[in-house]
Amino acid sequence: MADVILSIDQGTTGSTALLTDSAGRILSRKTVEFPQHYPQPGWVEHDLHEIWTSVRQAVEAVLAACDGVGVADIRAIGITNQRETVALWSRDDLEPLGNAIVWQCRRTAPQCHELRADGLETQFTRRTGLLLDPYFSGTKLNWLLDHRPGARDRAGDGHLAAGTIDTYLIARLTGGAAHVTDVTNASRTLLMSLKDRTWDDWCLEALDVPRLILPEIRPSAGLFGHTAGLGWLPDGIPIGGVAGDQQAALFGDCCVATGQAKCTYGTGAFLLLNAGDAPVSSSSRLLSTMAWETSEVTTYALEGSVFIAGAAVQWLRDGLKFIERAPEVEALAAQVPDSGGVVFVPAFVGLGAPYWNPDARGTIVGLTRGTTRAHIARATLEGIAFQVAEVVEAMAKDVSHPIEIIRADGGAAANDLLMQMQADLLGVPVERGPVLETTGVGAALLAALGVGLHQSIKEVAATWQTDRVFEPVISRDEAADRIEEWRRAVARAS
Repeated sequence: MADVILSIDQGTTGSTALLTDSAGRILSRKTVEFPQHYPQPGWVEHDLHEIWTSVRQAVEAVLAACDGVGVADIRAIGITNQRETVALWSRDDLEPLGNAIVWQCRRTAPQCHELRADGLETQFTRRTGLLLDPYFSGTKLNWLLDHRPGARDRAGDGHLAAGTIDTYLIARLTGGAAHVTDVTNASRTLLMSLKDRTWDDWCLEALDVPRLILPEIRPSAGLFGHTAGLGWLPDGIPIGGVAGDQQAALFGDCCVATGQAKCTYGTGAFLLLNAGDAPVSSSSRLLSTMAWETSEVTTYALEGSVFIAGAAVQWLRDGLKFIERAPEVEALAAQVPDSGGVVFVPAFVGLGAPYWNPDARGTIVGLTRGTTRAHIARATLEGIAFQVAEVVEAMAKDVSHPIEIIRADGGAAANDLLMQMQADLLGVPVERGPVLETTGVGAALLAALGVGLHQSIKEVAATWQTDRVFEPVISRDEAADRIEEWRRAVARAS
């Protein structure tokens, strides 16, 4: 079989390997989970050995499961990854200096507070497009250098390497020959100049991170290195595409034209808008970030994060025991024609964009003696859709033109009722493709582009297929009334 791409999707709880053709059609898929480590409340870590083992096991499993495909058929490797998780390791033997600090970890919140108190957030945002938050890699890396024994000393002798998970995987896949990252992952570190796509001297100094330990920044599609010395994969397979998970999903959804947007409905909801060839400054505290860089184009994105989406349905399942399986929420919510005046603000961990209120808490308003499980289930789905609608509204203001369509992916995008609610609130179509887990597909398409299996972005866009389009059916006045009711509930939750 010709032109097979191996896509490695290294996520927060597991590593997935996919085999696809050059058009991104999935031939086989396998996932291997790995442990989470919580050394203190609010701290989250990953063991790099466990991540690497899970990647190898997933790759071996997907190859074994796909009849007619062998390692000799793999034309390229694409990598996508949990973005802000960061680690230190030895360049000499690739041995980690302790665990990686995961993007969810909040241990550097005090440092971020101090930097904001010193008035530095505006400068960081101007240079990197990001906010001062422990979510991002820069303060985590500073912490690692200060708290891993000998790290500061080794950082100056050229034998210490730092990077996000993509960089570590590339180092392992190439036998240590390549210390590289792509622009999308670098743009999540608080250390990269968004305009120049290089490590920013001012940011490095402000966070006391030596340039010597950082990887070379490369475009998202192109050569990152070749496999070497693995045993379970032959030498010489090119790594042709790399992108952080949300940017890979944007590419996998073929949102390659300026103004196209996608929403990934997972535990949270992540919205990315293709902002074109220049960074967009947000008045709503959305994030300006890289979308991708290829030999043809440099593309930026606006990003808004909703902290709780599918996690609210998990709460109905695990906390309230309303359902046994998450997909059952759709049938339960469909038992009633509306929420009966119930509004659920799922602010379990505060509110993300556009509110950025860490002190908000989950709130249900409008309960009566007539309220049933079905009303609360429906209000839960509406709560997801309301949050996304507000981020889309903020994005439209930032780019000064309406967003005409949203492409949806992620596990919760399988919920037809949620997708219809979303279209109704937005007043624009919501388009869903046949594949909901598009991160790995996006990495495969970038790799295909990077090694010449696709000649242009236009060819990539031609691979998009639509499974279903959800058209809005309520009036804009009714949508506005519902959103105003939601905002009153948000005010109570804050």
